Amino acid sequence: MASIKEIGARIWAQIAERETQKWASKPLETQEKTFQALIERAKDTAFGRDHDFASIKTMKDFQDRVPVRDYEGLRNYVDRVVDGESDVLWPGRPLYYAKTSGTTSGAKYIPLTKESVPYHIKSARNALLTHIRNTGRSGFLNGKMIFLQGSPELEDKKGVSLGRLSGITAHFVPSYLLKNRMPSWETNCIEDWEKKVDAITEETHQVDMTVISGIPPWVQMYFERLMAKTGKKTMAEIFPNFDLFVTGGVALEPYKARLLELFGKDVPILETYPASEGFFAYQDQSNSPDLLLLLDNAMFYEFVPADQYFEENPPRLTIGDVALGVNYALILNTNAGLWGYSIGDTVMFVSKSPYRIRVTGRIKHFISAFGEHVIGSEVEYAMDQALNQHGGLVREFTVAPNVNPLEGGLPYHEWLVEFDEAPNDIEAFMTSLDAGLRQKNSYYEDLITGAILRPCVLRSLGPESFIRYMKSEGKLGGQNKVPRLTNDRKIAEALLALEA
Repeated sequence: MASIKEIGARIWAQIAERETQKWASKPLETQEKTFQALIERAKDTAFGRDHDFASIKTMKDFQDRVPVRDYEGLRNYVDRVVDGESDVLWPGRPLYYAKTSGTTSGAKYIPLTKESVPYHIKSARNALLTHIRNTGRSGFLNGKMIFLQGSPELEDKKGVSLGRLSGITAHFVPSYLLKNRMPSWETNCIEDWEKKVDAITEETHQVDMTVISGIPPWVQMYFERLMAKTGKKTMAEIFPNFDLFVTGGVALEPYKARLLELFGKDVPILETYPASEGFFAYQDQSNSPDLLLLLDNAMFYEFVPADQYFEENPPRLTIGDVALGVNYALILNTNAGLWGYSIGDTVMFVSKSPYRIRVTGRIKHFISAFGEHVIGSEVEYAMDQALNQHGGLVREFTVAPNVNPLEGGLPYHEWLVEFDEAPNDIEAFMTSLDAGLRQKNSYYEDLITGAILRPCVLRSLGPESFIRYMKSEGKLGGQNKVPRLTNDRKIAEALLALEA
């Protein structure tokens, strides 16, 4: 017999479905309404006055006044907010700052307002409700749930609470799920990631876990600690009622084979696309990993073709202008006061009825040492193809150019790979990696056939190489992840130095 929680969730799932269909059937109207509401609300802020929001009538007016900026471009405004000034980017002051790691700007403080926070919570809830609607499976609501996340302990920053997004959202777990949540508050507050995973393992290895959520590499670490603790070989043995894995943050595919092996049974997977700046999309079909772009989340989206992003005045498209199969940089305008904000991610549309996307990588994470502009989704595809053809299980990997090889000869792309289970024939595996990348990137194909580059080289790294690297950078655990590829050799050289 279904519990009260299950019955309530099924009713809410029906309501959420009707709401989704309402806005998804009117995507352009929904986004235009969002745009006008955002401009009206922010016209009397410092940013609104500086950019003459009061006279904006159309998207062209807005784009003429507001350039595309990343965090550094908006930093003078954000710094004023953090210093305690009101009505800068959005009316009033934020409720929270989500602290993230910047590559060039040190720590970044992303504002979350009283208007924006509910959309983070609503979207996470609707993702679960959509899963229930699609599958009819709601029994997981009765068991324990774990979300591998940052500490919920928050700092005070001139009257505004500061923490990791996952730690902030821990304060908004619905009351009816509080008894289900794991680990304990005290364990969740442990900052050292390895100690935290050990404590979580100790607390959870004998409970009825039904939902597990987190970034794949850190979930894998948790699973392996559980197996070491219990002597069992799969999660099915440890958690017989494990019935849902929720993930986001990085592409699942490179980790999927190993995770499925660790599951030990068929467990539904729900993919999501949250970030400190907003909750953008989630998987709305049980038979496809494509993500439904949330057009009613009080965010107005723009899209810059990725191959034109670094031009002086690149085109800025709205939802009605995008094409399928094109790589776009995602630009945000939000009710947390982010305007023309380049989040750094790239997406590709795979459907326009409704609008569904795949996350393809990071606009600044690419290899183009020779003009090839290889992106994250392309190296992930190549790795997936090689694993399918030759077997093996990959823990983690990254790719970097080797422009001046010490051994001499032509330059190449260097793949640094940590295997859980190496393929039998590494040479054949490398050939497949190269073939997969040549298939997805015609520029790379031309460089290989033109003898400008030699085929890729794979360096097999020892156990826990990436964990040691992330630990050395102070980025072990939480929402942190290793870039799939970079246009320099900083990460590659650091990994190789740790192997020495």
